[in-house]
Amino acid sequence: NSSESHNCAKSILTSDRLQIVVTLSVFFNETWEAANCANCLKNNSEELSNSTVEFLDLFNKSLTCFEHNFQGQTVYLSPNNYTEVCKNCNETYKMLNDLYNNLQRMNRQGSESGHSTHLCIDVEDAMNITRKLWSKTFNCSVPCSDTVPVIAVSSFILFLPIVFYLSSFLHSKQKKRILILPKRIQSNASLVNIQEKYS
Repeated sequence: NSSESHNCAKSILTSDRLQIVVTLSVFFNETWEAANCANCLKNNSEELSNSTVEFLDLFNKSLTCFEHNFQGQTVYLSPNNYTEVCKNCNETYKMLNDLYNNLQRMNRQGSESGHSTHLCIDVEDAMNITRKLWSKTFNCSVPCSDTVPVIAVSSFILFLPIVFYLSSFLHSKQKKRILILPKRIQSNASLVNIQEKYS
């Protein structure tokens, strides 16, 4: 009976004591939501969004570059010296990092998927893996462009107290203190001695 199909489905799904089908369904739905999987798709369809495809393509190129430049170097290089990887893969890594930052910015404003939360877990995990390989494993570092202004401002702020006290010292009037010795009244004993002397 079609009118009773909903009740029939409910009774079948919840017929066992553990309600395993319902439990699994809830688990997978919560995992899907927590991982923001819909953010990798076009309007919640089964097709990956263009930005996700572009990111994963660039991610694979980065890993290929790492692997290609890393092969055969463990014998010749110390564990902390992977200059070939850093030099040859710098451009690919920079492009991947810039794309990830753009995706984050776009996602805050609303993405292709229609969701405005975090990026999907596949993209975030891929970027985390790449950054860990780049910074920790290969010990590559990109010089920060803000270093010079930060050092300049810090030096200026640290130098201000010296300028203040120096200018205060130079522009203040230095008064020499003249010590005036007070005239003391001679004691009675010394007056008696003087009188005895003259008598």
